[in-house]
Amino acid sequence: MGPHRTTCRTTCRTTCRTTCRTSGGTSHRITGRITRRTAALAAALAVALLAATGTAAAKDIRIAHVYDKTGALEAYAKQTQIGLMMGLEYATGGTMAVNGRKLVVIEKDTQGKPDVAKAQLAAAYSDDGADIAVGPTSSGTALAMLPVAEEYRKVLLVEPAVADSITGDKWNRYIFRTGRNSSQDAIANAVALDKPGVQIATLAQDYAFGRDGVKAFKDALKQAKVVHEEYLPTNTTDFTAGAQRLFDALKDKPGRKVIFIIWAGAGNPFKIADLDPKRYGIEIATGGNILPAMASYKNFPGMEGATYYYFGIPKNPANQWLVANHYNKYKTPPDFFTAGGMASGIALVEALKKTGGATGTEKLIAAMEGMSFDTPKGRMTFRKEDHQAMQSMYHFKIKVDPAFAWGVPELVREIKPEEMQVPIRNKRQ
Repeated sequence: MGPHRTTCRTTCRTTCRTTCRTSGGTSHRITGRITRRTAALAAALAVALLAATGTAAAKDIRIAHVYDKTGALEAYAKQTQIGLMMGLEYATGGTMAVNGRKLVVIEKDTQGKPDVAKAQLAAAYSDDGADIAVGPTSSGTALAMLPVAEEYRKVLLVEPAVADSITGDKWNRYIFRTGRNSSQDAIANAVALDKPGVQIATLAQDYAFGRDGVKAFKDALKQAKVVHEEYLPTNTTDFTAGAQRLFDALKDKPGRKVIFIIWAGAGNPFKIADLDPKRYGIEIATGGNILPAMASYKNFPGMEGATYYYFGIPKNPANQWLVANHYNKYKTPPDFFTAGGMASGIALVEALKKTGGATGTEKLIAAMEGMSFDTPKGRMTFRKEDHQAMQSMYHFKIKVDPAFAWGVPELVREIKPEEMQVPIRNKRQ
């Protein structure tokens, strides 16, 4: 039988022809057909690969930093952003991931405007798919954002906005705060000023930060007396008229007379010293601030107050890491709000570690309520009742040191959380 040739077609995606000759001089067809089972396995593998790709993308943990990137409190906001990123780095050991899930930070600018803040937080939750949000800087913008967190049922970690009402009467269960509140500021500052016979007039900005701060300060005083409250617009540059009202309220009072200043952002209320309150025996006192603002403190050696943070005060591993790495990267010491930003980053990572990387809101709330974590300020704990971080404050006395461009707040003593009876001001049952 003569040789013969046959042709086979196998169909997968292309047509192939295969001819094989054997030693018997006979040609026969070998069909390279992919079996249905093999095809099914290949298809399943392709689906698995696609699913794996989708899962990898879904693994990112999206953190929205909604803060006053531009506006009157821009300097504070920049420090907070640096601190947040350093906190995430520190708490993850440099991996920027928790349980294999990458941390992605989305930045949103509130411009220091409440209406913009609301819109930006809503966009972060809905359009950007943020699992959790941090911020903002101003108490006014923070108050506008609280209902948005409740509407979307997502956690908002407030840092560094201060007003008591944030964790007070405007609070909801989705709100946590690493930043200090007005009461913590007030109780700490009262340590320095609350003495028998002391007469105090307050100077503050006319918005939530200033008014909540004064209220909390008055509540904290047990012996000293507030005889006048002066509120000025946040953008005030001329303090002459306000200063005169302060002087008039104090000058004829007996005993020690003090103007206590609660101020944030633009403007320099310490200009009132140029109007010579000393001629009436009036002192000036205030709490801590960012280093550029503390340049004016050099004019008040011996002034006492309390601060949230100064880089040279806390002695703990987190602060040592922050100071060393900040100097290395920015050639300056970390500032007031850098420490707060770092605390917020650490808190987020510690919460995510507790949930195993899960970002469900209820799991996060359960993990964060009562959670303790180590920060540049030492140990903080989220109080279960209002989610306010209980933390140390620092009683200081200003020293003038030619080596520094600012008045140096030397530590008098650490005021520990258990010493401060910080009121619970919300209505949680």
